[in-house]
Amino acid sequence: MDIRSRILTYTAGLEPDAAYTPPDATRRERVAESVGHLLDGDTTKAERLLASLGLKLTRLTDTDSGRRYDEIAAARPGRTESWGRLYLTADSEVRWNAQVPHPVSDRDTERLGVRLLEDNPGGSLVLAGAHREAGRGDAADVAHREDSVFHAIVVELQKRDVPGVQLHGFAKESHRPYEAVLSTGAARSTLTEAAALADGMEADGLRVCRGWSARCPLEGTTNVQGRAAERHHARFLHVELSPDARGDYTDAAVTALSGLVATWNSAHR
Repeated sequence: MDIRSRILTYTAGLEPDAAYTPPDATRRERVAESVGHLLDGDTTKAERLLASLGLKLTRLTDTDSGRRYDEIAAARPGRTESWGRLYLTADSEVRWNAQVPHPVSDRDTERLGVRLLEDNPGGSLVLAGAHREAGRGDAADVAHREDSVFHAIVVELQKRDVPGVQLHGFAKESHRPYEAVLSTGAARSTLTEAAALADGMEADGLRVCRGWSARCPLEGTTNVQGRAAERHHARFLHVELSPDARGDYTDAAVTALSGLVATWNSAHR
């Protein structure tokens, strides 16, 4: 199974004019509970609970890396496809997670998330399942709403002290003389990692705006996963990248981000 093709085929179908209705609180809580069972090693309970929601747990082996992943996804086409997907390493304890709240609309952030998952052991990928502009109003903007499966999964990981990096993209404009904006959102527990990530990006030639020591736009202070991280004393980094700093043909950002998750990976051993 080519994990990259599987994920990118899924995200390629996300459309801004698609229907989207947030799942109710009971369904969100049950998804979070099932993720908890899976992280605890109780696959049977996780599968049973997911099946009742129209979701399926699948064990995958990536053909390129040989790494194994547990995928939570819709069991069949329909409403639950827009809830998103979760990929968890099945070869070790989950030690870090990458979050992609705006796949396709923040172009290539889904590709960057996949690269981090492919290139680094111990990880997980939380992927939104609807275009940011899908549904009515901001219904599918999961970075700013708590009524999503995406948010429920991220919070479950935060409660278990799994650090996370959330990937965003911004349009390159003349008044933004940098390729990356880094911040810890509302959380303040990740400043050491944030500074190291900024240093790594700058060493690879990216111009970085550091949200904790400078006035930067796009700092993610209204990001609901960042606010949840503050409540749970969890480590959270909010990363905004220009078009030149993300995608398949740019190594600087992914190299620095790989260094970040490698630090988290080794710290949990």
